[in-house]
Amino acid sequence: MSIKVGIDFGTSNSGVAVYDGQRVRLLPVDPKNVIPEVIKTVLYITRDYRPSIGQEAVEHYYRDNVNRQRRFVKQWAGEIDVYGADMHYVRDIYVYVDELKPGRLLQYLKTALRKEGYEGTQIFERYYTVSDLAQTYLSLLKKRAEDVLGEPIHAVTLGRPVKFSESPERDHKAQETLRHAAHEAGFKEVDFELEPIAAALDYEQSIHEPQNVVIFDFGGGTLDIAVMRLGDPNQRQVYASGGVDIAGSDFDRAIIEKRMLSHFGYGQVKYHPEIMEMIHAIPDWMALPEMGTPINKNILDKAVHAGTAPIQLKALQGLIYNDLAFTFYNRVEAGKIALSNNGATIISLEDKEVALWELYTRHQFETDIDHYLVDVEKVLLETIAKSGLEPGAIDAVVKTGGSSNIPLFTEMLTRIFGAEKVKESNTFTSVVAGLAIKAKM
Repeated sequence: MSIKVGIDFGTSNSGVAVYDGQRVRLLPVDPKNVIPEVIKTVLYITRDYRPSIGQEAVEHYYRDNVNRQRRFVKQWAGEIDVYGADMHYVRDIYVYVDELKPGRLLQYLKTALRKEGYEGTQIFERYYTVSDLAQTYLSLLKKRAEDVLGEPIHAVTLGRPVKFSESPERDHKAQETLRHAAHEAGFKEVDFELEPIAAALDYEQSIHEPQNVVIFDFGGGTLDIAVMRLGDPNQRQVYASGGVDIAGSDFDRAIIEKRMLSHFGYGQVKYHPEIMEMIHAIPDWMALPEMGTPINKNILDKAVHAGTAPIQLKALQGLIYNDLAFTFYNRVEAGKIALSNNGATIISLEDKEVALWELYTRHQFETDIDHYLVDVEKVLLETIAKSGLEPGAIDAVVKTGGSSNIPLFTEMLTRIFGAEKVKESNTFTSVVAGLAIKAKM
């Protein structure tokens, strides 16, 4: 018998589920994770091209990279033609490569699908396209799900955001890239469902009469909204859907930019554009590892020796050259999550030259992301207006995704719809559960 599963290929977390017509089964595809049914969307590729995903990838990265030795060698990278007046010559280009680098950790794989101008990345001697990265992750996820089920999986319903991009051409390209990756991962049949609609199918299992429902799916990469009529499968209807490219990763970046950069020299370093480039790279997961060059280390060593913000620049050096960036980002994200339940939290990181300690309050966080609230409320009200319904005609507002638990946005939903209508759901599994239900239809 051929099995069809639902897969939520999320920005921060992913999952796999099956539905037998009566019950959704969430598959424990990451037994090392605190919640085995949720797997981090991270991929680690070693120098000999062995990939791992989820908590295993994180453990391999920490084991191989943090506080490791480095050895840079000069390597020929190609040639360029140089023209000037009547002169023309060919010049060799060399780069410094860390020959001891054991592997590369990648996250936000889903974001890469919609990032304009991003086609892929070089990992040691191989070039991985965006499709290659997604295929590598999905093939390992598929294998884990098959091990749990004890039989092969041939078909999948994949979730996708309402909008990969505002551009219809880029939106279509992103979906087809993901489709190609799924086929290459071994799925013979691939179809898609919008993630908020999938969450709606999961919520529908809990109601016994028709309702007008808003799904507020606010995760790590995007905000997706659907306005639907639910409760009677024969009368189920999507009134409107909408979305915006704002979510948890943007809030992490805002915290770093507004509160963390001073720990690494921001505001204390003047007339050093090379150092400022390194500091400005800190919020960018993809850019910061590229800062770890011998030239930049020499620049930082000289600045520290000259007495230019020595404590902060040693911390910057430790962050880059001891491969602490992933740990740092996780600490920031954990602080953000803690503020959903607490009025204040501590964001800290201690390792050799880094001694970061920051008291961070919910009020500060809400101030830092307040400008996003305007855009979120705007797209929500526009989607409601497109549905032809008034806010008062909505019977329930269902929150899902980690960012939906941020009090600032819960308060917005309460103000617009009333506290009694705002419903909690399974934050990390409602979408994949709904995708499994869709896969059975």
